[in-house]
Amino acid sequence: MFSKFFINRPIFATVISIIIVIAGLMGIKGLPIEEYPSLTPPTVSVTATYSGADAQTIADSVASAIEDQINGVENMLYMQSTSSSAGTMNISVYFKIGSSSKQATIDVNNRVQAALSRLPQEVQNMGVTVRERSGSILQVVGFTNPNMNLVELYNYVNLNIADEVKRVKGIGDTALIGNKEYSMRIWLKPDRLAKFKLTPSDVISQVKIQNSQYAAGKIGEQPSKGENPYVYSVVSEGRFKDPKQFGEILIKSEDGSVVKLKEVATVELGAASYASDAMLNGKPAVPLLLFLQNDANALATAEAVAAKLEELKKTYPVGLEHTIAYNPTEFITVSINEVIKTFIEAMLLVLVVMYFFLKSFRATIIPMLAVPVSIIGTFGGLYIMGFSINLITLFALILAIGIVVDDAIIVIENVERILHEDKNISVKDATFKAMEEVQTPVISIVLVLCAVFVPVSFMEGFVGVIQKQFALTLVVSVCISGFVALTLTPALCAVMLKKQESKPFWIIQKFNDFFDFSTRLFTAGVAKILKHVIISFIVIGIMGFATYGLFQKVPKGLVPSEDKGALMVITSLPPSTNMLKTKEEVKSISNAILSNPNVEFTLGFAGYDMLASSLRENSAVSFIKLKDWNERKGLADSADALAGQFSGMLGGSKESITFVVNLPPIMGLSMTGGFEMYLQNKSGKSYNEIEADARKVAAAANARPELQSVRTTLETNYRQFKITVDKEKARLFGVSENEIFSTIAATFGSYYINDFNLAGKSYRVYARTSDNFRNNPEDLRKIFVRSYEGGMVPLNSVATLTRSIGPDIVDRFNLFPAAKIMGDPKPGYTSGDAIRAIQEVVNDTLSSDEYAISWAGTAYQEVNSQGTGTVAFIFGMVFVFLILAAQYERWLIPLAVITAVPFAVFGSLLAVWIRGLTNDIYFEIGLLLLIGLAAKNAILIVEFAMQERESGKSIFESAVNAAKLRFRPIVMTSIAFTLGVFPMVISTGAGAASRHSLGTGVVGGMIASTTIAIFFVPMFYYLLETLNEKYWKKGAKKDEK
Repeated sequence: MFSKFFINRPIFATVISIIIVIAGLMGIKGLPIEEYPSLTPPTVSVTATYSGADAQTIADSVASAIEDQINGVENMLYMQSTSSSAGTMNISVYFKIGSSSKQATIDVNNRVQAALSRLPQEVQNMGVTVRERSGSILQVVGFTNPNMNLVELYNYVNLNIADEVKRVKGIGDTALIGNKEYSMRIWLKPDRLAKFKLTPSDVISQVKIQNSQYAAGKIGEQPSKGENPYVYSVVSEGRFKDPKQFGEILIKSEDGSVVKLKEVATVELGAASYASDAMLNGKPAVPLLLFLQNDANALATAEAVAAKLEELKKTYPVGLEHTIAYNPTEFITVSINEVIKTFIEAMLLVLVVMYFFLKSFRATIIPMLAVPVSIIGTFGGLYIMGFSINLITLFALILAIGIVVDDAIIVIENVERILHEDKNISVKDATFKAMEEVQTPVISIVLVLCAVFVPVSFMEGFVGVIQKQFALTLVVSVCISGFVALTLTPALCAVMLKKQESKPFWIIQKFNDFFDFSTRLFTAGVAKILKHVIISFIVIGIMGFATYGLFQKVPKGLVPSEDKGALMVITSLPPSTNMLKTKEEVKSISNAILSNPNVEFTLGFAGYDMLASSLRENSAVSFIKLKDWNERKGLADSADALAGQFSGMLGGSKESITFVVNLPPIMGLSMTGGFEMYLQNKSGKSYNEIEADARKVAAAANARPELQSVRTTLETNYRQFKITVDKEKARLFGVSENEIFSTIAATFGSYYINDFNLAGKSYRVYARTSDNFRNNPEDLRKIFVRSYEGGMVPLNSVATLTRSIGPDIVDRFNLFPAAKIMGDPKPGYTSGDAIRAIQEVVNDTLSSDEYAISWAGTAYQEVNSQGTGTVAFIFGMVFVFLILAAQYERWLIPLAVITAVPFAVFGSLLAVWIRGLTNDIYFEIGLLLLIGLAAKNAILIVEFAMQERESGKSIFESAVNAAKLRFRPIVMTSIAFTLGVFPMVISTGAGAASRHSLGTGVVGGMIASTTIAIFFVPMFYYLLETLNEKYWKKGAKKDEK
């Protein structure tokens, strides 16, 4: 016998356990800490700039050409592109969860290179960038300084802080918001140009020639005759450095006179873009986004960043301050501390239960020594499997406490019982005897729990990642625990237990008397049930129907919404509103929100549309940082409640449409908590028609009871001017079309010429007309183009502007023009209900020949992971059955064990339904765990019934006796487990929602399986064993004859 060796060598058993603990402690040091394992699909983003072009032009000439090439790249899930009238285009390509983001970036880049030759020349000059997008934002740091303007502040942070922070261990990337890098701005004056008969093209070509770097070679370089003993490098003037040098650039006019650039333009050191601004508590700021490297430890990195900023602070100029405006690591720290608190509570509760049942302090110490070995040892396993310490693995460990204690209890309880029954036996012999009886059930419990969880770890996708981490953490701790129960626990029993313990406290004595009484009641109940099988089946039938009903009733979801200590405010003003108005609106929103005592500060970005993830002058987004969870105790101060409160407060604004949302539970999957969907148009409609259809869908959807704030980001009523060149007139005046359009580009757009150097970095040179020449359509007549003869022709005589409306941002999804539709479930409904409702609305409103629905973000994962929980559940059941059949060498008996599972499912659903929670990922994980736990209780009864039967008792007696013998350890382990999980059910603070979801289901199921199932398991054993002997044995006897 395996355990015999260790009972005789207790020190050997202890040493092995110490080694396991040391391995676990070393694992803890090396494990990264994060909120969730990497659940977000690797994303590669491709960006291009086409200055001055409108959204439709960019989509047609840039996005579609690149998309055609990227489409079908290996492991791609879907891609989506946004083209904006701000002159930018961004394609996001999403890949399968678990595929390599580095490889994906290389693959996309190779395909983008193939598309470059098809792009307009201006786009090629600016370059197309392909980069891996880091999903998880580690922090947002806001910098403010009243003594600097925004351009100076931005560039100070860029040169002196961002580059330093980028080198901190664990930082994947940094991004400064606002794109205010230095650039040389040449503001042209069309009236001065016309006076000297010059056009913007003349200026641009001269700047290109004179602001250049030339390689001039060397004097005296080999091969030479050697007359000159030295070698000299020849250095050309090179690029210009400051506005003064640019002002001296010579531009020759038509009549041969020489004009300097400063005579026809103002040259200054300005910003690359003026399209967006940021504010911290209403004051101008520069936000720095820090992205976490994949597999880095979030908490350690956040600490390193804080230390780096403190170090840099000593060199800050006067007035410069930094504020950490958004810090998800706070949520992680608080969540993990909450989980650890739950963990300690669980350990203490288990200790109390143990003492009550085992009646002796010595017996209680044994499981308390065995549990930490299994729990700490598990970290070593996590390290080997490459997991991290995150909420999922920590939940698994809390649940593991209950299971691990069970293994120890089964052993100790049996030793105690034998000592109690046989007064003459020594402690060591009692341990030997006890181990002979329980060795098999302990091994089968370990196997059954592994059987439930191992198949789950092969699942793919979003749910797969969560379930895999959860399942394998449990498998490791259960295996270690099984090993400890066969080695350390019996060794300790033989050493520590005494034959005659002193009398326990009277409370404990009373408790045990009561327990003996309930054991008699229970045994009588089991005997009754065995005699009234038909009534029992009717009861079970009713319960089956109730379970099915509850499954339909309990709403489905992906993950529960959490209070993350921050909110997001999304603001949009009427189309075509300019940036200055947007900034004012952001200021007034910020002031209104800061008046609430729960708010710490706000950080706003004007000119950025979060939903369309693109620059848009009439949009803004703000982050609200709420006070710490300890200071916001009541329900009215939770993130969801405050979001509703602020939305109500800001909803009345006449200037803008503003709504406040909670942050999504898993950052990086979706921007807001609700669903994201694209209506792909396959019939070639224009964006104006697509928008009309999308609005129909949104209106119908908002009328549904399940949905709220359904909206589309497609807006086609932005004011535009269409420019038409009169080709005949242009020919008559002798003006080339090329000349007309390059003049227009340098007037209304920013024309990128080339680069210049400053402070060791290279920046861009842009030409554009001064603002007083591009404010009105009438300004066209102040702008001139040159004819072939050299005469100056006003632009309005060859080109006309007509008013029109059109989109300023257009989306494409998987190669087709699309409208993005977003929405949220109404309170009381889940994301699953919302997805189903919007699908019905689209099917009713639009024809399927014209439109296809495509999901993105969280919704994509949810739609594709539906049913995976059920598959895992069925797999678990099948594996349990097969392992037990193999162990018992019988086909029917394992069914008696499996019959315990439906009772647990019933209890679990009932508990979740009563509490108004959802059937989400955590609940499904709980159900999986319940298969193992319910089966475990049943195994104890069936295993003993079989032992009794073999010793010659009748089937009826065997069933009743087994129930009587195992009632105590079953109730004991179940109470220990339930109390171990109970702190999760009542927890508060950060991350409580997911703990509730998991804890409630598990506790409900456990209570049901302990109170209801243990009455019926002996009955099923009785029926199946009778069947077994009737048919199987008959067959066996015939064979013998």
